[in-house]
Amino acid sequence: METMPPPRPATLARAWFGSTIAEFLRMDSDTILGRLATHSDFTVLPAQRDAWLAQIALLKSQLAGLGGSVFMEFSIPRMGRRVDTVLIIGPVIFVVEFKVGDADFDRAAVEQVWDYALDLKNFHEASHSAPIVPILIATAAPASPPLELRADGDNVYRPLRVHPPRFRGSLETALAS
Repeated sequence: METMPPPRPATLARAWFGSTIAEFLRMDSDTILGRLATHSDFTVLPAQRDAWLAQIALLKSQLAGLGGSVFMEFSIPRMGRRVDTVLIIGPVIFVVEFKVGDADFDRAAVEQVWDYALDLKNFHEASHSAPIVPILIATAAPASPPLELRADGDNVYRPLRVHPPRFRGSLETALAS
């Protein structure tokens, strides 16, 4: 007889992992990885495991000193799509898409993170009035194009394209605007 997995806690109904940034920074990366794998809807292959570990390491290196929440593998209501990471820092929601190992900012990836931000704005009630900043991180990119913060009328910003060393600065720039 096949056993069913345990029910998911209500707090993880939208994200496979969620915590305050402070808790995230204190947690062991393997613990975070374990939570992601436990709630995964698919078989976790080594490539996915390694991508999550790279994302966790980057987030841990860049979020120190910031207050807020971090959600990984966040499911957008009614859309069946998952955002790599959603950060809520102050009044701003950051929709972060990682392209681990990519050296360039592919147009399709830019559109993907922008679509996620628009979906969140339109299909997640708590996001309707918040500014939403989509960020695409190409982890192997040698540099970032100049940061240009431009919000449309719906308060969704045009996607920022950043390489890892520029990530923290992009967060701070968006929070200061």
